[in-house]
Amino acid sequence: MDRRNFLKVTGAGVLMAVAPSTVGTKLYANDGRLFTAYERVQLLDASGAPIKASQLKKETNYVFNYPYKSTPALLLNLDEATGENITLTSEDGQEYLWKSGVGKEKTIVSYSAICSHQLAHPTPNDSFLQYVQKDKKTMAYERSGVIVCSSHLSAFDAKRGAQRLSGPAAQPLASIVIEVAEDDSIWAVGVLGPDKFHEYFKSFKPEFKMFYDGKREAKKLVSISAPTVTLNEYSKEIIQY
Repeated sequence: MDRRNFLKVTGAGVLMAVAPSTVGTKLYANDGRLFTAYERVQLLDASGAPIKASQLKKETNYVFNYPYKSTPALLLNLDEATGENITLTSEDGQEYLWKSGVGKEKTIVSYSAICSHQLAHPTPNDSFLQYVQKDKKTMAYERSGVIVCSSHLSAFDAKRGAQRLSGPAAQPLASIVIEVAEDDSIWAVGVLGPDKFHEYFKSFKPEFKMFYDGKREAKKLVSISAPTVTLNEYSKEIIQY
């Protein structure tokens, strides 16, 4: 299994690899890196069949909800391998390490689709946040092949842990930690980096009532599997500048 391990600094000052799915709680390493483990969940297509890493289309926005029933995440198979061992910084100055993409070519990544600026996110009605393919243009950044929130034109580097590139966002998007199993299936196991889930749950009560039968249902953790569809299937309207 292709696990995206991260590094924990032990009391003796030794770096030790920790498999994400073996950690059962929020963990702050001595150097500030942050990981939160959630239930290991398999990504399935609309028919209930396992999503296969080798079948993901390049530069296509896929969406699944994780770790909560109402928190959307992007799944991407990029056009080339990601960077490796990228040090990222939260808005309050904490550093954490993003290892790389997963899969044979290290091109598959996943990020929370809740913007770290003012929480814009895909809904069944519309989406202001998406990955912009290399052959398209965006007003948010000098080049494409980046994740853009068109609500306030923040841009994030999909190949470097969703590192902020431009705009008012003060920190990267949180990373969804995924694993590719030996049978090519894809699993979500946790969240790396500071997330915006607390603020999100405080901000969208009418939306939760409309789409999830209320806040209580919206805050339930995803279990066992997560349906995964393209962004065009997830949202009726895609807004991109």
